Amino acid sequence: MADSYRSSLWAAAYVINGGCSDDGFDYFRGWLILQGRETFGQAVADPDSLDDLAAVRLAIANQAIVECESALYIPARAHRAATGDEIPDDAYRMEPLELLGGWDFNFDDQREIKQRLPQLTALCWCGPHGS
Repeated sequence: MADSYRSSLWAAAYVINGGCSDDGFDYFRGWLILQGRETFGQAVADPDSLDDLAAVRLAIANQAIVECESALYIPARAHRAATGDEIPDDAYRMEPLELLGGWDFNFDDQREIKQRLPQLTALCWCGPHGS
């Protein structure tokens, strides 16, 4: 989760889901983790690459939100199943102290987002269901 706490990925979640709150970004990253190590790594390195993902294209076509809140509970459930104890509060952190990559996106500036995420914005904002 900490590795994916980046403004560029948050912007991608914002574009894909038509907005993205703090909690929504956590749930989006939970979904992204479930897509597998290769997809996760590619998306963190290049969030615009998410436009190629079939699951994203299907969600856009169906006007669905891309997220999975329940993925966030997997570590705690696995720890409880293995040890019988609750996972310690400090076992892992959900996000780093600072936003990785800097907070350098203005999500309300569509021109800027289109420049930074051209493939995703073309898919999400220019497709049959885009704005």
